[in-house]
Amino acid sequence: MNSQQSEDRNPDSHPELDSIVNWTEALDQAIDERFNDLVALRRHIHMHPEPSGAEQETSAFLADHLREGGLEVEFGPENRGLIVEPNGTDRSELQHCIAIRADLDALRIHDAKTTAYRSQVPGVMHACGHDGHAAVVVGTLVALRRLQDEGTCPWPLWVRGIFQPAEETSRGAREMITSGALRDVNAILSMHLDPSRAVGAIGVREGAFTAACDELEIRIEGRGGHAARPHESLDPIAAAAQLISSIYLFVPRAIDSHDAVVVTIGQISGGDNPNVIPEEVLLRGTVRTLSGAIREQTKKHIRQLARGMAETSGVAIRVRYADGAGSVHNDPSLTALIREAASSVVGIDNVQEIERPSMGGEDFAEYLDLVPGCMFRLGCRSSAFPGAPLHSPNFDIDERAIAIGAKILGRAVVLWSHPKRLSPFKDETGA
Repeated sequence: MNSQQSEDRNPDSHPELDSIVNWTEALDQAIDERFNDLVALRRHIHMHPEPSGAEQETSAFLADHLREGGLEVEFGPENRGLIVEPNGTDRSELQHCIAIRADLDALRIHDAKTTAYRSQVPGVMHACGHDGHAAVVVGTLVALRRLQDEGTCPWPLWVRGIFQPAEETSRGAREMITSGALRDVNAILSMHLDPSRAVGAIGVREGAFTAACDELEIRIEGRGGHAARPHESLDPIAAAAQLISSIYLFVPRAIDSHDAVVVTIGQISGGDNPNVIPEEVLLRGTVRTLSGAIREQTKKHIRQLARGMAETSGVAIRVRYADGAGSVHNDPSLTALIREAASSVVGIDNVQEIERPSMGGEDFAEYLDLVPGCMFRLGCRSSAFPGAPLHSPNFDIDERAIAIGAKILGRAVVLWSHPKRLSPFKDETGA
């Protein structure tokens, strides 16, 4: 799982690199020498998690480390999130910029682990690997800076690090874009830790990678009354129960079975007493789809079911959607780039094709609405870390994945920046 496997690359990809100083070995050495620091960084963030919208201390902590590594840092809105580039880089001749993105926020889940680095914040933990993502991107940026300083980088690079807040609420990417995170960026890469894959393996997929995820709110207003005399009331709980059943039964049957759609009601609020029919019930959930057409069709069908239930039961039903991030669609050429870079690090046999897209949401899609990009899955399971799922109170990772992820991203950045590879951009811009 290191640079000695770099010869496994497609020999037709970049044969001229053989005549250049072995930059992959220099890259790996820079990452390996800093590995213990990256683990310590990840564990510090894991011990001091901050939920979406409150990532100021995490951002400040990372900013200090990045500045020490020769990088210049610009804070995002409300001092949450970072935009990072090499300090003192002359960009007058660097027309092409590639970004690598990490996320910073934790979840409101109580950490059930007994490790020395378990969360010190009650009810908040990094259960989705964002602490590891931050460590991977820090390792990549600092190692690439070292290559440039030592003159072992085969050609000039313009790489930007984006450390975004509020991924879990699908708001952070938009905030960072508004703050200029994609200014002059031509492509963007990211990764997500994956406890279903062994450390040393990655998952790649061209095209649809994750689902669009929209919030659903349904407010059902009836007429309250005594539980013993339901005929005198308009029971919103009974209507809510029937509506949930209708959505779960009829939405999937209205969509082509080849088109994935998942509707989940995750919150029901209504009533204060066991012997009182309440005035109102609130349902909240998510709608997850892979295409724009199915996204709109599903929303329309839920509204139709709500209207039918309102007419049948006599209650008033209001349906509201809050659009979240769209579906992540990986660019074919950048997916091929990740395959090549990963093959050099972990070997081609450990680069695994993902058969179906995930129905999870990921606001990395917001960046891909503006520039091409690719996200891959980074294995983090081992015998010592048997793979508690994402968003689990027992979630943890084999930290060797941090070095592997940094080596893959580092290679991808250098290969993408190859002067011949970038020549089409010059043609398009007239440069």
